Amino acid sequence: MPSGGVLECEPSTKWFPIFVSKLSGATGKVVAVTGCTSGTGFVCALTCARKGAHVVMLNRSSSRASKAERQIRDLVPDSTVETIECDLASFTSTRKAADTLIQKFGAQGVDVLCCNAGVGSSSDLATEDGYGIQMQTNHLSHFLLTTKCFPLLEMAAKQRGEARIVNHSSLARDFPRTLSEKHLGPNGGQLGGNGNYLIFGPSWRRYYMTKLANSVATQAIHERLKARRSAVKAVCAAPGLAYTGMAEKFASSGLIDSLFFQLTKCLLQSAEEATMPLLQCCLGEVSSGACIEPSSGPLGPVIRLWGPAVEVKLSAKVKDPASCQMLWELSEKACGEWKL
Repeated sequence: MPSGGVLECEPSTKWFPIFVSKLSGATGKVVAVTGCTSGTGFVCALTCARKGAHVVMLNRSSSRASKAERQIRDLVPDSTVETIECDLASFTSTRKAADTLIQKFGAQGVDVLCCNAGVGSSSDLATEDGYGIQMQTNHLSHFLLTTKCFPLLEMAAKQRGEARIVNHSSLARDFPRTLSEKHLGPNGGQLGGNGNYLIFGPSWRRYYMTKLANSVATQAIHERLKARRSAVKAVCAAPGLAYTGMAEKFASSGLIDSLFFQLTKCLLQSAEEATMPLLQCCLGEVSSGACIEPSSGPLGPVIRLWGPAVEVKLSAKVKDPASCQMLWELSEKACGEWKL
């Protein structure tokens, strides 16, 4: 943590050890996790390895990716873990990663596709595919990865009873009034410009829109899976407030933001605590369509920032049929048709 701040607080880790002890084992399962070099993604991958899963780490090629894999191997010597290069800011890279997964796991399938990776407040830039870098990384490429890997999920469900698509959203899903068609289109560089003030401004608005997209996508997929009576589940998690790489970026983004961070950092959970909802979706008891997030916060269950993982009621805009259909059509336009 940054030193010399206004307050000296360590992130809380209170419930995680007991929570993990109650999680089901994952021996014989394949769990693929995006964005797992640090933070919730790394904790998720590490915990799944400790539970016996064959863990596939889907990360951009970097020294951080290599280090993260080595760390898991060192911490869990008998684990089966590997890395497949996957840059979610590129549809080409995402398709290549999916093809590699299909080649490696076509026979046994993938039990959990954990779509964890995400970028927070960032510049208004277009990817090589023309989309906003936040929307493509956080939602569109995950949609593409899921469409390509769906036969692997069905294979796992056929052999072992069920499989799961896990999306990682946020309480930020509640900030936009409705899902924006413009943000889902090839309009990178034309989505409000740059500049933030605390948790406001166009960069953060783009992030909030991606988190709403994650939640809406989960419901859209869930409804289609339910209609075909699939044994594949679609579920969504939200981490609450945690000291992860995104928090570090916020802390260093400017004087006002840094001071705000220093004044609020005593509210932060550890990365382990923040991963409980994600792990519940990956390995715990959960129904398709559920959203799992922390149970409490400074105002009780009104703003859920920390605490044990629980299922929560989703707002009407997340389950809105028109929003689900719009997201589906624009996601297919970007990624290709998914006949689900």
